[in-house]
Amino acid sequence: MAALDTNRVHSAFGGRIGQTLAAMVSTVVAWNESRKTRALLSQLSDRELLDVGLTRGDIHTIV
Repeated sequence: MAALDTNRVHSAFGGRIGQTLAAMVSTVVAWNESRKTRALLSQLSDRELLDVGLTRGDIHTIV
């Protein structure tokens, strides 16, 4: 019976190149999450934003 170890990240590139690639991917993922959060918050009405303690001007500041 074979087992798949999902706790480790194996890089085909190894060493620094793998770490650099992982850092780049992580940066892109973080940017995309921020973009999606800004888009979702922008769709809320001013009243809904007030309910969560935000104003429209806060959206770009907090994300």
